[in-house]
Amino acid sequence: MTGKIFIDRKIPRSRTPLRTLGFGLAAIAAVTVQSPASAEDVMPKDTRPMTGAEVYMIFRGKSWKWANGAGRMQDEGRRFTAWTQSDTDASWAEGRWILTDSGQLCLKADWHSQTATSRDKTCFSHRILGSTIYQKREPAGEWYVFKHSKPAQSDEFNKLVKEDLVEAKLPIIQNFIASQPVQPEQSQPKARTVRPEHRHEQTGEAQ
Repeated sequence: MTGKIFIDRKIPRSRTPLRTLGFGLAAIAAVTVQSPASAEDVMPKDTRPMTGAEVYMIFRGKSWKWANGAGRMQDEGRRFTAWTQSDTDASWAEGRWILTDSGQLCLKADWHSQTATSRDKTCFSHRILGSTIYQKREPAGEWYVFKHSKPAQSDEFNKLVKEDLVEAKLPIIQNFIASQPVQPEQSQPKARTVRPEHRHEQTGEAQ
C-alpha cells in the first residue's frame, strides 16, 4: 500500500432526488442490480463491516466497468472520473472517491449532461466474512455477494480492472455534449439504467 488512507468520518446522504440527476447518475444507481439470488447469497449474521483500509485496497487505481460506461478511482488525490453514453444521451463526472471507517465507499462528483450539471454522492457499504465480500448501495439497496470466496464469473468484483477506461473517453464525451443543441428543461429524458435490469423473485433472500 502506498500513501495515506484518508477516512471521512461523517458522510451526509445526497439530498438530490435521483430523478433529477439524469442518465449518468442512473448508471451508478444500477450498479448493484443483480441476478436472482441463490441460498448462498444470503448474508450471514456474523459478517463484519470492512475497514476503510480494506475497501481502499479493493478500489484504488481501478476502473469499474458498467454496461454503457465506466468509473475510475485514481489513487493519487483520490480523484473519481466517469462517463456514460447511450444512442441519444451522454454524461461525464469528476469528483472524489471517499472512504469511511465503517466500510463505505462514496462517489462524490459533479455530473455533466446536455441540460445540466448535478452534484451527487452515492455510497456503497461493504461487509466481509472470511474471503466473501458483501456490498449494498445506500440507503435502500439490498445486500448481495460482491465477491465470492470461490470466484464466480458473475461477481461484480470482476468488473474492477486496472486498465484506465475513462481518461481517453472523457474528451470524446465532452465534445459530444458540447455539439448537441441545448434542450428545454421539460424535454430532458427520464433517467435510464446503464446495466440491464433483472427481476428478483420474492424469496426473502438478499440479492
